[in-house]
Amino acid sequence: MAGKALNKANLLTLGADVLADLLLESVKGDAARQRRVRMALAAEQGPETIAADVRKRFEQVRRGRSFISRKAQKTLAKELSDLTQLIETGIAPDAPDLAFDLLWAQLHLAAGIHERTDDSWGTIGDVMRDAMDAISRVAPSLTKDPKALAEDVFEAASVDGYGAFDHAVHALAEALGDTGLAHLKALAEAARSAPLTEADLILYEFITDPAQREDRARVARDRTVEMILQDVADLQGDVDAWLSRYTAEQLTFHTIAPEAATRLLAVGRADEALRLVEGALPNDHWFDSPDLDEVHFACLEALGRKDDLRNALWARFEKRLCPDALRRHLKLLPDFEDIEAEDAARQHVLTIPGVDTALAYCLQVRDMSLATQIVIERHAEIDGDAYDILTPLADALIATRPLAAVLLWRSMIDFALTKSRSGRYGHAARHLASCATADMAIPDYDGHPTHEEYLDGLKANHARKASFWERVVDFG
Repeated sequence: MAGKALNKANLLTLGADVLADLLLESVKGDAARQRRVRMALAAEQGPETIAADVRKRFEQVRRGRSFISRKAQKTLAKELSDLTQLIETGIAPDAPDLAFDLLWAQLHLAAGIHERTDDSWGTIGDVMRDAMDAISRVAPSLTKDPKALAEDVFEAASVDGYGAFDHAVHALAEALGDTGLAHLKALAEAARSAPLTEADLILYEFITDPAQREDRARVARDRTVEMILQDVADLQGDVDAWLSRYTAEQLTFHTIAPEAATRLLAVGRADEALRLVEGALPNDHWFDSPDLDEVHFACLEALGRKDDLRNALWARFEKRLCPDALRRHLKLLPDFEDIEAEDAARQHVLTIPGVDTALAYCLQVRDMSLATQIVIERHAEIDGDAYDILTPLADALIATRPLAAVLLWRSMIDFALTKSRSGRYGHAARHLASCATADMAIPDYDGHPTHEEYLDGLKANHARKASFWERVVDFG
C-alpha cells in the first residue's frame, strides 16, 4: 500500500512518545542495540557518567572468554568504534585526561580480543588504530605528568603482542614533550642493557632449550626497545640515533637507504646522504629502485651539482623510460638544447630493446605519433600477449591512425589463434570486427596485407578453430 517514505523528516512527525515506543520495541532482545541506546542516554549526563558506562562495557569485554565469530566480531568492532567516537566527542572536550584513560584502556583490550577471534580481515586492528588516532587528537590537551606518561607508553609497548601500541610514541609526542621523550629514551636504553626478566621469558616457555628461549626472548624485547628508540629519535631529530640501529651493510639496502638519506638531507647533511645513496645504488640493470633514485636526485640538487643531476635524470630515463625523469631533465637544459634532447629521447624510445616497453611509454605519455612510428617499423616484434598495453593503445590510435590500431589488433588475434588461447577467441573475434570497420579508413596498408588478404590468411591457417569462427559470425 502507498505511504510516506521511511526517513527522518517523516519519523519526526510521529512525536517523541511514539518514537520512544518504537525504539524500545526495536531493541528488545538485542543487547548490542540496547547498549547503544544506553550510551546515547549517558551522553546527556556528563563525562563522568559516560565514563562509568564505558568502563563497565570494557570490563565485560575484558572478562569474555568465548570465541568471537566473524559476525560477532563485526558487531563488536562497530560497538568499539562507536565508543571511540563517544569518548572523543562526549568526554574529551571537557575532560581530556579522562578521555585518554578510556582510550588507553580500550587499546589494552586488543590482546584479549585477538586471542578470541580470527582477525585476518584486520577488523579489530582497524578499530584499535582508530582509537590511537583519537589519542593523537586528544594528546595536545593532556595535563598528565610527562614522565608518568612515558612510563605508561613503555609498559604498554613492552607487552604489546598485537601492534595496538605501535604508534603510541608519535601519537603522544606533544603530550610527552622533551621531558617525556628523554625519560622514555632512558627507560628503553636501560631495558636494552638489563638482563632478561621472568616476564620476558614466560612468553617463550614453549621452547625447551634454555639458550634458545633466552635468544628468542632477547630478540623480541630488543625489537620493541629499538622501535621505541627509533620513534624517539625521529621526534627529537636525532638522525645519528636512528642510523645507529643499522649496520653499514644494512644502510645500503634499498628498503632502508632512501629513508636514511632523506633524514640526513632534512638536517643539512647532504654529502653524507649522497655517499650513502651511492653505496646503495644497484648494479643490476633489471632492478628498479625509484625511491632510491628520487633521493639521489634530491642529494645532487641540494649540493648544487646540476650537471650530475641532469646526467642522473637522463640515466633513469634511458634505463626505465621514466617520463618524469625526462621532464625534469629537459627543464634543467639551456634554451634550445631541450629540443635536441627531446629528439634524442624519442630516438631512444624508437630503438630500445623490448618494443612493448616502448609502446607502454607512448601510452603513458599519450604520444600517439611516436607509438604509430614504433608500430609500423617494429610490428614483427610486438608481443600479442601484451593485451593490457595493446588494447588501450589501439583504442587511442583508431580515430587518427587506423593502420597502427589494426596492426595492434592483428598482433593480439595472431597470438590468440597461434597459441590456441581459446579463452581469448571472443576478444580476437571482436578485434577482427574492429579491423573490418577500420578498413574503410585505410587507403594504403603500406606493404602490410589488406583486410581481405589478412582474413584469407586466417582462414587458411586456422580453419579448424571452429569456436573462433563461430564468434566471428556473432560479431557480424
